[in-house]
Amino acid sequence: MAIAKFEVERFSLTSSKSFDAVVAALKSAVGQPDIVEFFKATEAASSFPDLERVVQGALGRTGLMLFAEFDLGGILRRESGSKTPKIVRLVVGNPLIMKEMAKHVPDAGSYAPVTILVDERTDGVHVSYDKMESYLLPYGSPDALAVARNLDAKITTLLQECTR
Repeated sequence: MAIAKFEVERFSLTSSKSFDAVVAALKSAVGQPDIVEFFKATEAASSFPDLERVVQGALGRTGLMLFAEFDLGGILRRESGSKTPKIVRLVVGNPLIMKEMAKHVPDAGSYAPVTILVDERTDGVHVSYDKMESYLLPYGSPDALAVARNLDAKITTLLQECTR
């Protein structure tokens, strides 16, 4: 049994925009395919070019897609009966980007697609993302790190745009 310790860099922003406005901006920038149909189509693809076409068709203007959305705040509000807190976890990514990292570091599949956390606090709406480069740094693969840096730039640019 092996246990490794990783230091993760978290990119965070605080926005004065409303929670709903930030979430809407994020979701409008990424593709939102019917995920069940998406996975059926990827399984049915008979070649890599066919698979690429399926993936490309699911991506939004940012080259990313939404895999899942978890309304964590909804669970907390059920317990408290309150209207707050609002917290959502968006799982976003691009299978073709993940493939490029996993070719060099198979463990990259543990970290992609990535999580964007949006939560409402008294000082504003916080948006956070754990940088892929920090996850892959210990593996020492320059090729995987180059892909991770590009992904981090894509995600952090998206978060900056959606929180302004």
